[in-house]
Amino acid sequence: MRTPGFRLLLAELRESRGALRRVALWSAVEALPPLGYGLLLAAALDRGFLAGRPLEGLLWLLAMGVLMLAGAGAQYAMFPALAAVVEPLRDRLVLRVVRSALSRAVLGAERPDTAAVARLTQHVEMVRNLVSALIRQLRTTLVTLLAGVAGLAALAPQVLLVVGAPLLIAAFVFARSLRGLARVNRRSVLAREGVSTATTEMLEGVRDIVACGAEQRALADLDRALEEQVRSSRAVAHAETTRTGVLLLGAQLPLVALLLSAPWLLSGGTVTPGELLAAVAYVSVTLQPAVRSLIAVVGGWGLQLGTLLTRIAEQSWTPLRRPPGGRPPTPGDLTATGLTFAYGPHAEPVVAGLDLFLTDGCHLAVVGPSGIGKSTLAGLLTGLLSPRHGEVRLGGVPLPDLDEAALRRTVALIPQEAYVFAGTLRDNLAYLNPDAADGQLAESCAALGAADLVTRLGGLDAEVPDTLSQGERQLIALVRVHVSAARVVVLDEATCHLDAAAEATVERAFAARGGILVVIAHRISSAMRARQVLVMDGARAELGTHESLRHANPLYAGLSGHWAADPAPAGT
Repeated sequence: MRTPGFRLLLAELRESRGALRRVALWSAVEALPPLGYGLLLAAALDRGFLAGRPLEGLLWLLAMGVLMLAGAGAQYAMFPALAAVVEPLRDRLVLRVVRSALSRAVLGAERPDTAAVARLTQHVEMVRNLVSALIRQLRTTLVTLLAGVAGLAALAPQVLLVVGAPLLIAAFVFARSLRGLARVNRRSVLAREGVSTATTEMLEGVRDIVACGAEQRALADLDRALEEQVRSSRAVAHAETTRTGVLLLGAQLPLVALLLSAPWLLSGGTVTPGELLAAVAYVSVTLQPAVRSLIAVVGGWGLQLGTLLTRIAEQSWTPLRRPPGGRPPTPGDLTATGLTFAYGPHAEPVVAGLDLFLTDGCHLAVVGPSGIGKSTLAGLLTGLLSPRHGEVRLGGVPLPDLDEAALRRTVALIPQEAYVFAGTLRDNLAYLNPDAADGQLAESCAALGAADLVTRLGGLDAEVPDTLSQGERQLIALVRVHVSAARVVVLDEATCHLDAAAEATVERAFAARGGILVVIAHRISSAMRARQVLVMDGARAELGTHESLRHANPLYAGLSGHWAADPAPAGT
């Protein structure tokens, strides 16, 4: 119950409290038949048929039939409440998986998560089906089991002692086996994700594979992933055979124990013949099916659900979300104090104790090796990530205290992967400033070197084709932000698909626009154009100018020697 998957399930189900209350209400009605089955049967025999009063016996049986009808009606009324639980749960999990995958891709937290396809297309739908089946089956099973035990206790406590001992032994053995079952189920889930990852990587890189003559190597990688899935499926099937012994203990042994003890129970006057027959009916009709179902459901569906939810919870990663409301941002300095961030409670910090002070008109370039945390810093400065320690302020106000919608209009992040949506070119360029006039759009296009692209596509009213290059997509995304009212702009390798000259044009246009410009550098020329340069090397971060860092920072000197330099003077 302390697993991430269980906590995730509880958090999501809290959103459906009303539907769950209706489920509980109908479950209570559904418990009436198994609870009263044995008691009514014993009364029909002892007080009716065996006592020479057949009419009274028939009345007791009629009461049993009424309870059966009530239980059937409760089962029918359960389905709308069940749908109100599982369908919203599925939708929320889909949003969680998609938001996490997109956030990772946009912020560049790590390599693209191709296994998210498996979690979205397979795992979430399996969770929906499993939760639906568990609510239907496990709820009925538990209600039947508890009602049967309660009925036995009310009928004859001595019989409950005879039946309860093997049930407790079976429960102990089953609980001990769950850890191993959970382990092989997790291995099976990871194997399915591995197949999804291997298949996606092979299909995305098929041209490179063919060009390098690596077809056999690619097929071997995919074959290994498929073999692991086969092995994990066999391990799951083998582990589930342990349930056979538990079924013998929990389902068959109680009935055997009751039949063996029947002479003793009857001879001592502990139970009447009607009570003994009712106890046998309780065990064979109520307890045995309930125990079989409970072992199958918990050992199969329950473990599978826990494994899938744990995997979804482990891979869920979303940017900071603020409650509605908050203070509107005001133009001013962007400051970071003691900024520390790590992807997980036990992970090493990607950003540690960073202090920054960026004034209006500042042009900062951030450089460092790939994967060192530059994109993470971009997410922190724009409020998309929440620091473990420290804070980021805009105009003297902490980012979490600012109104979310207004903050997004003031602070803009352009990632490496540019997004261009279906529609006209004007729709794309004016998306962040719908009131922008054509003249304003034309000025921004000219400033960023996108005027020729607009002309070639047929003007602002032309539909955006799906044949745009990555560089053309980046130009459209850059113009979109240039036209907006954002006063803090962060370019996270947003010009990596442009040539050096086009990149210089874009950066100069944003620097001349005013506000604060932060460039996650793709080339050393970006650092040469910036007024300030922040070098990140994992252990520390050093701030300076291009010239000062070339002489004072060995890492920056090494990076300067490997990147192609642009002779543009610093500060332009």
